[in-house]
Amino acid sequence: MAKLAVLDIGTNSIHLYLAEVDPDFSYKIVDRFKDMTRLGDGVFASRRLSEATMSRGMDVIRTLVTLARNKGYQHIEAVATSAIREARNGGEFIEGVARQTGLRIRVVTGKEEARLIYLGVRHSIDLPDAPTMIVDIGGGSVELVLCKNKNLIRGESLKLGAIRLKDLFLKEDPPRKSSLRAMGERVKQELTAALRKFKVKDVELLIATSGMVGNLSEVIHLSRSGRPLIQLNLSTVTLKDVRDIETLLAKSHYKNRLEIPGLDPKRVDTLLPSATVIRTLIELAGVKTLTITDKAIREGLIYDFIERNREGLQAEREIPNVRLRQVISLARKCQYPEGHSHHVAYLSLQLFDQTRSLHGLGEREREWLQYAAILHDIGYVINARRHHKHTHYLISHSDLHGLSAQEIEMIAHVARYHRKGLPRVGHASIKQFSPRARRTLEVLSAVLRIADGLDRSHFHVVQEVTLKLGKPIVFLLMVSADPELEIWTAQGRADLFEKVFKKRVEFRVEPFSGDSHDPPHSDRV
Repeated sequence: MAKLAVLDIGTNSIHLYLAEVDPDFSYKIVDRFKDMTRLGDGVFASRRLSEATMSRGMDVIRTLVTLARNKGYQHIEAVATSAIREARNGGEFIEGVARQTGLRIRVVTGKEEARLIYLGVRHSIDLPDAPTMIVDIGGGSVELVLCKNKNLIRGESLKLGAIRLKDLFLKEDPPRKSSLRAMGERVKQELTAALRKFKVKDVELLIATSGMVGNLSEVIHLSRSGRPLIQLNLSTVTLKDVRDIETLLAKSHYKNRLEIPGLDPKRVDTLLPSATVIRTLIELAGVKTLTITDKAIREGLIYDFIERNREGLQAEREIPNVRLRQVISLARKCQYPEGHSHHVAYLSLQLFDQTRSLHGLGEREREWLQYAAILHDIGYVINARRHHKHTHYLISHSDLHGLSAQEIEMIAHVARYHRKGLPRVGHASIKQFSPRARRTLEVLSAVLRIADGLDRSHFHVVQEVTLKLGKPIVFLLMVSADPELEIWTAQGRADLFEKVFKKRVEFRVEPFSGDSHDPPHSDRV
């Protein structure tokens, strides 16, 4: 199960969703938080975020990020929309958030915002095959999406957000008729031009989303029935419903609007422009009703994350151990020889376990050996010549989550010494190791060198190894074919093993009666 936090920094509100993504790629929202920060207030007239607005927004984001991380949500997908992308000092705000929280905020374009909204709606509503239009009314922009046969055809972002229209046209209380007329003309002009680009005559379904539309629906439902709306998702309103509420809002003073049942006090100055946009769009689209959904950009971000990380989520399902998962991910990126690498890891762990009485190392060192064995040949992705040194470089410069810098260096060195020269104190990179760490490096490298030699042909000829810890140490090899090449290679790499354990080694052969392609009790992934 992956834990994902989604932070939506909108013009009107800042939202945090905490989601858990299951191995089957479904998800559930386990918690959500919202603050109507109104980052967009004044932005569209001045083209700047005020100092007070930035300070308020920074406080909210810092609190939400801390909350998410305290709950164990380290991966946070953060996006900002029109207020940030249009403010001349939006970059300063983004950098300030990064400095204070370490969070990287992605400022999405209007078209990308439309695409994410479409993803959220598509996965939440059974869309018809006929042309369907989705509208999302935010504080700074309105996103319009046309889809057909459940596919996105076109997305447009219009500068008709509720805060923007309020700042530009609704400066009196109640607003003058001339101001309402000017706002209505702007809305109709922009929507008409957008619909012309869509090149569609008949829309079967018009879907609206956003907090603005949700509150509008709640007000309409209360006025019709006298009862609160039980479920917002898939509720409907008619053109007449929207016209009636728009008229009421247009002629009401601020204080009177606050008394309208169901109206969110924080939307008292933005619900009217939202109603104007919705009423105009219903008229232009020629539909009879408007369907409301409470799914939009935040759900779209979750689905987008799942699609972009499907392979990683699948790996998490297959390999719950985060450390091993990171190692396998690096190996796959470097196109490692999977069968050979995991068989060498299997043989290495056999040798490690059977020599515990000699080396005295524990489970953590065993784990390092396994990882080094899996990664020992990734240097081939650069060049076969000196691939062991390329392997060291790739591991050392990889960000293996869950492993400390010291562990990564140990694994890189063990993998580097699987062939060629032996680890020596004179080597510059080994000088950083303590005497105890150098001893560990020698033991693990000695084991890996022989294990790799025992699969020289990459055909798993040596299936099992049993050790007899006498003088000499006897490697009893259970084989499925002629092992001469494997024995010759392993014997040539036994020098470090003999030096570490101060005993000579011998290799003897016994036939192996099991499955020649899958050793029993394998530690392979």
